[in-house]
This record gives sequence, C-alpha cells and structure tokens, in this order.
Amino acid sequence: MIFCVEDDMSIRELVSYTLETTGLQTQGFEDGASMLETLQTMRPDLILLDVMLPGEDGISILNKLKSEPESKHIPVIMVTAKGSEYDKVVGLDSGADDYVTKPFGMMELVSRVKAVLRRSHQGNIEEMEEVLTAGEITLDIKKHEVCVGSRKVPLTLKEFGLLERLMKNRNVVLTRNQLLTEIWGYDFGGETRTVDVHVRTLRQKLGVEADIIETVRGVGYRISA
Repeated sequence: MIFCVEDDMSIRELVSYTLETTGLQTQGFEDGASMLETLQTMRPDLILLDVMLPGEDGISILNKLKSEPESKHIPVIMVTAKGSEYDKVVGLDSGADDYVTKPFGMMELVSRVKAVLRRSHQGNIEEMEEVLTAGEITLDIKKHEVCVGSRKVPLTLKEFGLLERLMKNRNVVLTRNQLLTEIWGYDFGGETRTVDVHVRTLRQKLGVEADIIETVRGVGYRISA
C-alpha cells in the first residue's frame, strides 16, 4: 500500500490511477493530518509526501514520521515544487528516501517508487546478510572486501556498489538507467555509458569470473545464480 499525500485532487487521482495500473495499491490524502490518523491503524509500504500542504507542511510531517519508532522506517518520497532546492536538501537531510520535482512524468514517478520499494525490501530482507556469494566471488559488505577464490580484488567505491547491486539481484536484469540511478544517484549528469565502462573494468578485475556478469543486449546486466 502506498499513501499519496497531495492536496490537489486531480494530481492525487492521476498518481493513484497510474500506480494502480502497475499493480501498486494506493490510498490518497488531501492533508497530513488525515494521513497521520490513518497511519495509526495501517502501515504503508511507502509514502508520497507533497511539501506544500494545507495546515502542516510536508517537511514537518516528515520530521514527525522519522521521530516515531513505528513510522521511522517507512520509505518517503518527497514531492517538491520546481526549483525548490532548499526543500529537496531539507527533505533528504530529514530522512526522505528520494524526491520528485513537479511537474513530473508518471513513468518517472513509477520508476522512482519501484526503486525505493526495491531498496527498502532488500534492506529488510538482507540487513543481516553481510556476505554475498556468486560463483567464486565473495563480497563482504561489512568489510567492504571482494575476493575471487582466495584472491582479494581491489575495487573502487562505484565498482563495489555495482557488483553488490548485481549480486543482491541475482537472476534479475538491471537496466543501465536503474544502475545509474541507484549507484550514481538521480542528480548524476552522466550517461548510461558510464555503467558500461565500469562493468568493463569490473570484469577485468574479476578475471576468471568475469563472465558471471551477463550482458542482456539492449537492456542491461545481470548475475545468474
């Protein structure tokens, strides 16, 4: 269930309709007070929270959510007005998982919602999983160390993040845009070729296990179990 807190009814209904066509259940709220009241009896998987709301603003509501043990782990995507850089910074510093700037495309919104849900789901399942394995590759998250067999493989921060993301999503094809978004961030101004370059250097460093990273032509990359 996704809570959509948006005072503009037409936007709220369009967002809800779009998310539901992709299989995501939604519930809309015109202000923070009604959402917080419902939160007492229902826990959503994610909250879409507009900054500009009647009554209490979105940043204040976000601070309330993150200060309560029952709600602090619920992912929140802030919806900000175009050019409101201050709201974006304050929202992220206050614990928001992402932000979307109005006006936004519906497919972009769906992509970001799914990305945050995926990260949240993986975090809940894998928070105790510190060592990942694939073939002869061992990736120790806590030590930030990668080995192929008994050989340690020195990786850059981005290479490590790329390998970790692929290993956590075994058998799932991750698109170049997904990898660019999740590892380099939404504000990264580079192109998807950046991912290809890092995959190439990562394969070189993995040596005999290079082929474990499969290229899915026209889509992206995956590691098969």
